[in-house]
Amino acid sequence: MKKSNPSPLLLTFIAEEQILLKDFLKLKNLSKRALTAVKYEGGRILVNGEERTVRWMLEQGDKIIIEFPPEEIGEGLVPEHGELSILAEDDSILVVEKPPGQGTIPSRNHPKGTLANTISGKYVNDQHPATVHVVTRLDTDTSGVVCIAKNRHIHHLLSTQMQQTGFDRRYIAFVSGWIHEETFTIEMPIGRKDGSIIERIVRTDGQYARTDVLVTGRFEMDGSRYTMVELQLHTGRTHQIRVHMSHVGHPLLGDDLYGGPCHLISRQALHCKSVSFQHPSTNNYVSFESELPQDLLRLLPIEMETQDGYEVNFSG
Repeated sequence: MKKSNPSPLLLTFIAEEQILLKDFLKLKNLSKRALTAVKYEGGRILVNGEERTVRWMLEQGDKIIIEFPPEEIGEGLVPEHGELSILAEDDSILVVEKPPGQGTIPSRNHPKGTLANTISGKYVNDQHPATVHVVTRLDTDTSGVVCIAKNRHIHHLLSTQMQQTGFDRRYIAFVSGWIHEETFTIEMPIGRKDGSIIERIVRTDGQYARTDVLVTGRFEMDGSRYTMVELQLHTGRTHQIRVHMSHVGHPLLGDDLYGGPCHLISRQALHCKSVSFQHPSTNNYVSFESELPQDLLRLLPIEMETQDGYEVNFSG
């Protein structure tokens, strides 16, 4: 059977006033890179169904469609077919839950089996002609919400929003020891540890990093004391939460890279609980949440697990 052509990547707008098309696209934050691709790589700009140049004068009520050219799949990204836990999807974004133990994107040592491989396989099935644009990446052993942009323009908009701290990212972690403060902020620069390509440390010449911490529970199990915290990221440095919590003397349970004890859980006890942001197409504020996976629920007292989950102790 002959396959049909993939559906083009589209953005649709309605002009609210008389304005030059070039200026309209600038107001819509269409990047120069995206506009160049539209002009020279097979895309089109349609106004009321007719192809127009950026010098066209729009009238109020005109319908503008940006048709992006198909994107090449990222080098080394092999489409694979597998299960995805999808929280939300539309023409602009795909929001999924990543399980612990799965990489977000392929690497030299792990070219297959990642979240991006599976999403690329979904795109093939859906005939969605784009590569996988990860907006919020998680470490392999971190679980929870991951946001994907469904084309390069949406990725540009969301990345810009993230750089301007427009994203609200909340994590749940279990850290060693009892933290006696109720809330505090860690503002310490993070950089690569000398001699390591993986490990990061707090260092004066590192990049600015800020993490807000809210204590939500203090527990003891098998003779070990540990604290449950909710964390809000204001920056997105590599291993930020893991480095910050280790630096203040409370490494994550299961995080052997940064000194966390591993007898209660075999991976770092970290979960991206929620991601909230302004939707790049509708401008509505949207929020997506993920419940704690079973290995983290086992770190909670039984009475908490049976009372609407972990949120019973979120009074702060």
